[in-house]
Amino acid sequence: MTASSSVSEAERGHWAALSLGALGVVYGDIGTSPLYTIRECFAEYNGLAPTHENVLGILSLAFWALVLAVTVKYVLVILRADNNGEGGIIALMALTRQLVGKRPWIAPILFSAGLVGTALFFGDAAITPAISVLSAVEGLEIATTMFKPYVVPIAGFVLVLLFAMQSRGTGSVGRLFGPIIACWFCILGVLGVLAILRAPQVLQAVDPRHAVGFIAAHGWGTLVSLGSVFLAVTGAEALYADLGHFGRTPIRRAWFALVLPGLVLNYFGQGALILQDPSAVRSPFYLLVPSELLYPMVALATVATVIASQAVISGAFSLFHQAMQLGLAPRMGVRHTSAQESKQVYLPQVNWGLLCAVLALVIGFGSSGALASAYGIAVNGTEIVTTLLAFWVAVYQWRWPRLAAILVFGAFLAMDVTFLAANSLKVIDGGWVSLLIGAAVFTVSSTWIRGRAVLYEKLQEGGASMDDFLRSVNERVPRVAGTAVFLARVGETVPHALLHNVKHNKVLHQRVLLMSVLTEDVPAVPKERRVEVTALEKGFYRVVVRYGFMQGPNLPKVLALCSTHGLVIDLHDTSFFLGRVTLVPALKPRLAPWRRSLYFALARNASSATDFFRIPTDRVVEVGAQIAL
Repeated sequence: MTASSSVSEAERGHWAALSLGALGVVYGDIGTSPLYTIRECFAEYNGLAPTHENVLGILSLAFWALVLAVTVKYVLVILRADNNGEGGIIALMALTRQLVGKRPWIAPILFSAGLVGTALFFGDAAITPAISVLSAVEGLEIATTMFKPYVVPIAGFVLVLLFAMQSRGTGSVGRLFGPIIACWFCILGVLGVLAILRAPQVLQAVDPRHAVGFIAAHGWGTLVSLGSVFLAVTGAEALYADLGHFGRTPIRRAWFALVLPGLVLNYFGQGALILQDPSAVRSPFYLLVPSELLYPMVALATVATVIASQAVISGAFSLFHQAMQLGLAPRMGVRHTSAQESKQVYLPQVNWGLLCAVLALVIGFGSSGALASAYGIAVNGTEIVTTLLAFWVAVYQWRWPRLAAILVFGAFLAMDVTFLAANSLKVIDGGWVSLLIGAAVFTVSSTWIRGRAVLYEKLQEGGASMDDFLRSVNERVPRVAGTAVFLARVGETVPHALLHNVKHNKVLHQRVLLMSVLTEDVPAVPKERRVEVTALEKGFYRVVVRYGFMQGPNLPKVLALCSTHGLVIDLHDTSFFLGRVTLVPALKPRLAPWRRSLYFALARNASSATDFFRIPTDRVVEVGAQIAL
């Protein structure tokens, strides 16, 4: 065997492993959609009879939704809009902020759009585990009605177990996801083929004229059906969100090789079954399964939905972590669950808050059919934001002619808006839940951003400039051995902690580091660009530290990197002076009363700077200050 052939085989093995991993993480959500999509299209509340024409029309709509909304839009176009290899709504928002930096009139609009899309993601993150696990467990009702009272308790138990395991990390479990989901898609395809062989006329649904005929026959009533058809493409946003984990090539290969064929064959198989037996609309997915294999299939479906839920939960952790790094959300406790993979994080507060929301949805709605009314509108909103932001990437990064970009993304937007109109019909029946969750997240985030801006304005008022402070440092201020680190914003006046230290302790250390930690609009900043050191005078140094939004700050490691700039620092001889601000109501507040109360609550419950920057607690000195807002 030649060296080139060995390398080729190694590369093929590498791509195969990544494609298999993409199956487990990326496609779990969209892969479990066959459990409920066709059933909901013919649910009683839709008023759609399972006639030959209607079955072919629905299948044709689902097929072309998968082709246009997922294959063309996401797999072929949106996956190209990466931010240094990373995808997802926050990565896309950060990328557009870079691209339109010289066009300030559009930057706030794009930032607000990204914030809305991020908030809506959390609405979807609460519903996905609830509807997925419920729909899998409901398969027990097909075997016998005696299980019906136990569906909700069993689903709740599975979900509690899933969320309780999050603190262990997903690295070891993740290796099992790919093979299980690969098996799932193979079984989807096999079940579909067996049914199609009994009613091959169902393949006529590939012809888009059946979709057009369905729309013509039902007119505006088509919107009701489109709200259910959209369930077939929920999870498409995960293709983009997990771009950084696997890369576009493995995600595309997995889609074309296994996911798309498995989904289409299963949907067409369910349609073939309904053509033969219209009463099968009550549960076409499970009625495809031979009775003797029903219980194993319920078990496999439950595992598949747990995997789908895991992907959404991990995505919520990652997204919130990125939001914290960019200053869009209050600091919370973060645990890194892998020594090798920095992207694997666990946020306890997010985890348990999400579990409470999921359990409330399971208990409140009681069935996947009822939850389907709440599902779709949040993720649809996120997809619209993705389309709008990606348009600017196409114009300013890909250098598309503006007319071509308008035509392509205008078509995507028209499709997204049509689905939004269909999903808006679900608002009264439960769609308000995901919108409420999204609105709550948006309110918290916007309040945090505004509150921090007002706080920094107050801190700057009346502050001394750094030049004046350095000139005032003379022999009368005693210097003690060691290094002192003060956190300071770039261009800020003298940090309050430094002023208070000199005022009350009346000493300065031999070396004083004014450290500014910046989060750039890129996923990761390489180590060689991490630290910038500027010597001032009288033992003062300005240290600028740069991280990407996928990275977590670690100030002790930063001190070690300073040695490459000629600044050798012993951590054991270093003290970190951190300002602890106590907020009190001002007589003339700059925030609305309700927003001020919310910001005060967020600030009180935010994790400490010591934990966030991973500073050893025995090296920290906290200096208090009272600020009226």
